[in-house]
Amino acid sequence: MAEIVILDGVERLDEICAMEEICFSDPWSRDAFESTLDSGFACMLGALDGDRLVGYALIQCIGGDAELLNIAVSPACRGCGIGRALLEAGVSEAVVRGCEMMFLEVRESNASARALYEKAGFAKLGVRRGYYTHPREDAVMMGRGLEPVG
Repeated sequence: MAEIVILDGVERLDEICAMEEICFSDPWSRDAFESTLDSGFACMLGALDGDRLVGYALIQCIGGDAELLNIAVSPACRGCGIGRALLEAGVSEAVVRGCEMMFLEVRESNASARALYEKAGFAKLGVRRGYYTHPREDAVMMGRGLEPVG
């Protein structure tokens, strides 16, 4: 199982951008990652197998709300629980940062991701029509409450 760690700022951003290109039809740019991380509200989690990055998750915490902005697992490592571990670590980090709710958007057709989120307690809140491009697709908005630590 991969070790989940908090990455320092733009550490491993070259690897993250390369994985982003492989995993998504409309990948985030390096500038998008950098500006989000520079905001002071975001936290990048990495899944490491030894020294190899096999997944990442980006969360943002503003006020009492957290948002899972991005999560990806290397195609060769899918089905091994890395996505679940990254999601759990993101939820835990949001709780530590004082968040009471976590939200996310997911492609309507991404059944495996939706199942992962539902198992983690996320519920469908609504739909954003035409949210995604390349290809154009609706986003399912999901959310869940977060339990305080202690």
